Amino acid sequence: MAAAPEMRASDGDRDRVAAALREHVAEGRLTIDEFNERLEQVYQSRTYGELATLTSDLPAIDLHRLPAAVEPVGRPGPARRDGKAQGSVKSAWSAWAAASAVSWMIWFLSMVASDHPIPPWPMWVMGPWGVILLIKTVSDRGGQSRRDT
Repeated sequence: MAAAPEMRASDGDRDRVAAALREHVAEGRLTIDEFNERLEQVYQSRTYGELATLTSDLPAIDLHRLPAAVEPVGRPGPARRDGKAQGSVKSAWSAWAAASAVSWMIWFLSMVASDHPIPPWPMWVMGPWGVILLIKTVSDRGGQSRRDT
């Protein structure tokens, strides 16, 4: 049964429309500027009717088959066994790299400002964290290849 246009939409409904808009951007039907404008309107929409007007000029996509989770523009990455996106490993590595870069910058500035050598303490930040991330990344990829066969 189709929802009446005056019925209130849920956050999940808005997220599915946003996912549909991302698909249309990925397929080249919308520009990034159009997408950003519509996305802003999606999260301001209160009813199904308001959401329907945002996609009325686009081909239909089954909104209930799209995930409600917010994903970056483009195609989603492969899902892991536990349902989390592969992007979580990439974001963990990004956080590690950012923290490492900041640590090395602080160490370098301290070395320049100091009149004596300072041991490279950022290795203590990078090392244990990096080893844990490496083990996690390798174990995730190993499980993925076993599932694919």
